[in-house]
Amino acid sequence: MPAALVMGASRGIGRELVRQLLAAGWQVHATARADAALAELQAAGAMPLKLDVTRPESLAGLGWQLDDVKLDLAIYVAGVYGPPHQGATAPPTQADFDAVMHANVLGAMQALPLVAPMVEQAGGRFVVISSEMGSVGETESSHGWIYRASKAALNMAMKSASFDYPKATLLTMSPGWVRTDMGGEGAALAVEDSVAGMLKVILARRREESGSFWSHAGRQVPW
Repeated sequence: MPAALVMGASRGIGRELVRQLLAAGWQVHATARADAALAELQAAGAMPLKLDVTRPESLAGLGWQLDDVKLDLAIYVAGVYGPPHQGATAPPTQADFDAVMHANVLGAMQALPLVAPMVEQAGGRFVVISSEMGSVGETESSHGWIYRASKAALNMAMKSASFDYPKATLLTMSPGWVRTDMGGEGAALAVEDSVAGMLKVILARRREESGSFWSHAGRQVPW
C-alpha cells in the first residue's frame, strides 16, 4: 500500500486530498493543528499527526512520529496570506514582508529537509501546493507584489532542492481558484475537481521533471 503525508489537512484542499487518497487505497498520514480536526481525520481513516508549522519544535515532533516511514507522496498545502496593505503603488513595509514570508514560506522550508529524505527513500514525490501567482512570469495579483514574492520563493526553494534530493521528484503545484473558505463561492473550481486534477498531474510526473511548477490542469507554468 503506498503511503502519503498531507501537511495542512484540517480543511479545504488538504482535507479533500486526504479523502481522495484514502478512496484510492493509500495509507494517509495527515496533519492538523486543532484536536477537533485531528479527530475528524482519524474518523475518516487517516493517521492523524499534530503539527503547528509556526513552531519549529512541532516540526521536530513530526519527524519523531514519522520515524522510519517511507513516503511515496508528501504534499504541503502552503498558506494563503496577503499583506494588509494592498494598494497598487504603496511599497510594502518590513512588517508586511515579515508577516507574509512567515505565513507563506517558512513552514514549507522547515518541513522540506525533514520530509524530503523520507520521500527520497521511496523514490517518491514531494509537492508544495502553492499559487499560480507565484510564477515568476506572473506580473499582476490582487494580493500585491509581496504575496507574489512569497510564492515565487517557495517555487525557487523547491527547484533548488530538486538538486539536493535527486532520487525524489519535487514539484510545485497550483490548485487554481478553488471554492473553499479561502477561495469563496465565486471561485471557478470545485475543490473535488481541483484536487482530482492535481493528483492526476502529480502522479504522472517523472523524476526528470523535478523542480517544475504545474497548474491543476496539467499545464506547466513558465518560470
